[in-house]
Amino acid sequence: MKRRNFLKGVAATGAVGVAGFPGIWIKNHQPWAQGGEIPVGVLFSLTGAVAVVESTLHDAAMMAIEEINDAGGVHGMRPYVEDPASDPATFADRARRLVIRDRCVSVFGSYTSASRQAVLPVVEGRNNLYWYPTLYEGRECSRNVMYGGAVPNQQQQDFVPWLKENFGGRFYLIGNNYVYPREENNVCKIILDRIGGEPVHEEYVPMGHSDFSSVINRIRSLDPDVIFCTLVGDSDVAFQRQFHAAGFDPEQLPVASLTRSEVEVKAIGGEAAAGHFSSAPYFMGHESAENEAFVEAYLAKYGSDQVTHFVSEAAYFQVYQFKAALERLDPSDINPISIRDAAVGLTTMAPQGEILIDENLHTHLWPKIAQWQSNGQAEVVVQSDDRVEPLPYWAYEGQDCTGEGLVRS
Repeated sequence: MKRRNFLKGVAATGAVGVAGFPGIWIKNHQPWAQGGEIPVGVLFSLTGAVAVVESTLHDAAMMAIEEINDAGGVHGMRPYVEDPASDPATFADRARRLVIRDRCVSVFGSYTSASRQAVLPVVEGRNNLYWYPTLYEGRECSRNVMYGGAVPNQQQQDFVPWLKENFGGRFYLIGNNYVYPREENNVCKIILDRIGGEPVHEEYVPMGHSDFSSVINRIRSLDPDVIFCTLVGDSDVAFQRQFHAAGFDPEQLPVASLTRSEVEVKAIGGEAAAGHFSSAPYFMGHESAENEAFVEAYLAKYGSDQVTHFVSEAAYFQVYQFKAALERLDPSDINPISIRDAAVGLTTMAPQGEILIDENLHTHLWPKIAQWQSNGQAEVVVQSDDRVEPLPYWAYEGQDCTGEGLVRS
């Protein structure tokens, strides 16, 4: 949709908003909404292995929908909630329900790369739109996914050189055995090679692995400078507890994580996590009026013992990005592709700061390096001066994700 049509659409939206909407909107002979509400899918695991994290994304997205509806926002959003139970195949099945049966114009969902990749054929086959909030490994360029989380250049570009400068360049790489850790570690090795560092060992354990005694013995034997950790969920919690119990001093050998947030630290325990580092675009203690409102509302709704973190923040702000895109459209033009096109170039005030949707459908974010404290919160030690452009193929020469899709030179 061209810019002048955006403006025309905005004006029309305001006029129709007063008069109300027809019971069924017809777009290319497909009814997209009934009763004036916009149907959206909410596809996060409320049960299963990753529910402890993913349920917080569900909560943040639902809170944003409720806030927007309570404020009389964009025509009212009608959420259709499905629980894919942490199973990639079930993700694909439930996504089909939301897209085909419920006629959702967008689906908000998932945490792991495996679940996102399971949903991809569904949204691409139906030309729908999937709002994915989680950091991920990059090297993907779909025109049917809105990526709200950090890609490797937004987490590692400054983090790895900073670690080398402060602790040394001999890195021990440990992760779970699936696409995300392997790709992130691949990027880490590329950076180390460029700056004169080296990986002293690289290994992967199964998802849910909990006995790290042999890993810790190997770490002690190889004596690295940094543990570069891409373990997730229960494995990250078990490893950090055992690493702490083994007596390693974070001032001499820090664990540097791309995945550890307030949720994992809450499970690890503040004392065992203290002194180690994470790189992310958002931490709960970030000082801004938008974050204060977000945290206050979240704790009031879900309990004062809860935490916000960099993925729940993205699950929250992506609903507001969706709202802002809708506000650019005429009601007769609301469909997944019009929403995508209207979203490109949008700036939105998120709890972490002003963010922007790039033409490659990834998000410009504010990278930070933070050190965990014994109270479970993170103290930012390095923060970017400006939001950073998302480059999902940053480490790979000759490939670029553009507004036209993947380009190979």
